[in-house]
Amino acid sequence: MACLAAIEGAASCGVHQIILESDSLSLVQALNSRDSDKGELGVQFLEARSNCIAHFDSFEFVFCRRACHLIATLPVPPYKSTHRAYVSGTRKEGGYNAMLPTKELVGQDLQYSYYHYLVFSAILLLPLLVLKLRLRQRKDKDVNNPPPGPWRLPVIGSLHHLVSLAGALPHHVMRDLAGRHGPLMLLRLGELPLVVASSADAAMAVMKTHDAAFATRPQTATLRALTKDGLGVIYAPNSDHWRQLRKLVTTELLSARRVKGLRVTREAEVSSLVASIASSASSRSCKDPVNLSSLLSRFVTDVTTRSVVGDWITEREAYLEAKRQVVKMAAKFSLADLFPSSRLARMCSGGVRQAEACNREINRIMSKVIEDHRARRSAGTGGKEEVILDVLLRTQIDGVPLDMGTIRAVILDLFAAGSESFATTLEWALAELIRNPTTLHKAQSEVRRALAGHTRVSEDALRDLPYLHLVIKETLRLHPTGPLLLPRECREPCRVLGFDVPQGAMVLVNAWAIGRDAASWGADADEFRPERFQGDGGAVEFYGTDYQFLPFGAGRRMCPGVLFALANVELAMASLLYHFDWELPGGADPTKLDMTEGSGLSARRKSELWLNATVQVTVPE
Repeated sequence: MACLAAIEGAASCGVHQIILESDSLSLVQALNSRDSDKGELGVQFLEARSNCIAHFDSFEFVFCRRACHLIATLPVPPYKSTHRAYVSGTRKEGGYNAMLPTKELVGQDLQYSYYHYLVFSAILLLPLLVLKLRLRQRKDKDVNNPPPGPWRLPVIGSLHHLVSLAGALPHHVMRDLAGRHGPLMLLRLGELPLVVASSADAAMAVMKTHDAAFATRPQTATLRALTKDGLGVIYAPNSDHWRQLRKLVTTELLSARRVKGLRVTREAEVSSLVASIASSASSRSCKDPVNLSSLLSRFVTDVTTRSVVGDWITEREAYLEAKRQVVKMAAKFSLADLFPSSRLARMCSGGVRQAEACNREINRIMSKVIEDHRARRSAGTGGKEEVILDVLLRTQIDGVPLDMGTIRAVILDLFAAGSESFATTLEWALAELIRNPTTLHKAQSEVRRALAGHTRVSEDALRDLPYLHLVIKETLRLHPTGPLLLPRECREPCRVLGFDVPQGAMVLVNAWAIGRDAASWGADADEFRPERFQGDGGAVEFYGTDYQFLPFGAGRRMCPGVLFALANVELAMASLLYHFDWELPGGADPTKLDMTEGSGLSARRKSELWLNATVQVTVPE
């Protein structure tokens, strides 16, 4: 520096016959090294000027108690001579390159020793960087015994373990990681601590033993953008508002009485599905296959919307596309979700902007659905039966009607959750039956024997189809509607299976891994065998009391629409097996059917299911 750092006098003293008072500040002019008393060449650059490292004619680093402590880290020769001519950016004109700028800048440090500046900066900043990383990791180590997990990288944490070059799905990767690190595992995704439960015992600890501690939903940046106009029963945090909404859904909207009352709607939509397949099958002489994926998606959308609002959605295609986008975004983490404290991450996160655009489109469609329903009611053309939307419009909580944002959110919950779960289960059930011809024949024989002489399947006959119920159970075991149950958040420090789960951690239950766990299901856990639910396995049910079988979750956050889902799936499956024989196009080997899962919350089939349908029981007009 041209002037060394100021020094304060601790006591009065004499310097060159001048008394310096205590507390006075002293500045040492480092340009003393250019003093003309030292010779006429004092301002010129001479490398061989001095071989002395410590000399009071030269003040590059200062020699006394306040000497620069970094001198030992630097290469001294020829640095010392360089400093004599270039202290603090000062340079004698006419040095080694007369064309270089010679003007001194106020406060400018050694301009032509940039390499050394970088060395200084690195030495100073490295401890700070290490300290910051240690403090970030300390959040996990503040607990006495955190769950085990894979090794991490700085900044991104465990993200690299979830990214597979082979394109493996997250619930597959998490199952493999759990095999190495245990059924309760801690990952860190950027700044986000993530705990994964991958066994029946771990799931029971999360959803029963400590259910109250894990009963809320994490509010990520993407989720806030998707639901900023209102929170329904699925994503709302644990609060009085959510508890009242859940009570409304379980006792009014999806109660056993209301599900039973929607029987006419279900039977009508199933009849329409069967008639559509029969018409296509009888009108083709070349035996073209039927795209069951598309037909089932339309069926579940229509039966759900008619059950909720009493009619079909006029913008069905726009709704289906918006719903696909919602499901896709809800299954992913945006940059802002992984680094919530980073303003730069929020600015660069395209996922949040996409979620906001999707929210606007969904709200537009839901508002149109509500307006159309009100118009039908006003015109007297909507029928006399009360549907779910009527209940929402007349419901009050604490004397206050539900706001339109909440009503739209609840309708979307019912639409999206219902249609995704029905379509996924039906598609996988038919695919598994095609892949296992013996099981298909057994299920069809039972249905046709129980319904012999009937023109169509009625719900009254479903109680006489026990093997069909086993097929549906086995399908949901291998292909749960949500392979990773919707995330929960730890509201308080909690001890699970002997490990300390940190407060604020996101918690996922890997229902897909639990349903295929050999410890619960035996060595053939990956095989489709409905008979495993007979005998002792017959006591295992859907309702969240058997933690080795969690297709609808368990605890406070269990899916409230189990009865509604099963009623639709059972009726549709029985009708498809009763009226048609099914086979792969071109007589392909059933065991070669592609069973690859797609990405998303519901993990539907990656490829569409195309089958040849042959009418065996005439479909009434």
